[in-house]
Amino acid sequence: MKIESSLKHFHPQSMHISDAAKGTSPDRLTGTDIMAALGVTCSRARVGLSMFMGKAGSHTDEQRAIQALARHAIDHAPKNVRKAAGGRLGECALILARFAFSEYSRSAATSSDCPDCRGAGVIRTEGEIVKYAGYIGMDGEEKISPATAQGIIEKVCVTCHGRGVISARCRCGGSGQVLDREATKTRGAPVIKACERCGGKGFKSTPSTAAYKAILSVVSGLHVRTWTRNWKPFYEALVDLCHKAEHKADVEFQQVTSFSDDASKI
Repeated sequence: MKIESSLKHFHPQSMHISDAAKGTSPDRLTGTDIMAALGVTCSRARVGLSMFMGKAGSHTDEQRAIQALARHAIDHAPKNVRKAAGGRLGECALILARFAFSEYSRSAATSSDCPDCRGAGVIRTEGEIVKYAGYIGMDGEEKISPATAQGIIEKVCVTCHGRGVISARCRCGGSGQVLDREATKTRGAPVIKACERCGGKGFKSTPSTAAYKAILSVVSGLHVRTWTRNWKPFYEALVDLCHKAEHKADVEFQQVTSFSDDASKI
């Protein structure tokens, strides 16, 4: 059983009354078996399980995974990164860990507050408001002048179109696949290819410049070339570490839940 399948045991469906007999196969896993398997997986791949559970929505596991990433960043930071960070290495490691986990847990369903309107959907600016439009007579002459006053004007946010949130979903709809129009026209049948915008992932990745700007608040003298040459590869390595840790936890969980005569798996 893959570790993704264990999530359904945390949110069981409502009771279903039926006359059908329950499965009696010896290979059938119960909720207790899944909880025990997760406990064994935690003892063997604690960080990977925290990564997966944090991505699934557990705030406690998310914080635990970020702390583990920050400790790894402090212990394995390259020499040039340590030199540039100086005495702020711990703060920089925590920032990189947070951005790395955010990128690792990102999916097509990920959404965040709009940075321009801060989730309000509208942008408030101070301007001139027309209180009374005035009156123009039948002869075309202005009888009463319009009345205006200074006040707050609300305009729909152009970035989020009034929704207040920005979705990470790509234009392909999150599937990662689009129609190859040229190949379809040549072949005469629909041809599917990987989306060129997202690379087949189905969502847009967070640009590394966001992490760079956050690091600048701690290390103000960090040049963009230094970031690209030394810091960015280290940041990308932290993201890869998250995927490797989850894969290790998945392998351990599958070994525990697989039915075999090998007693060392239990």
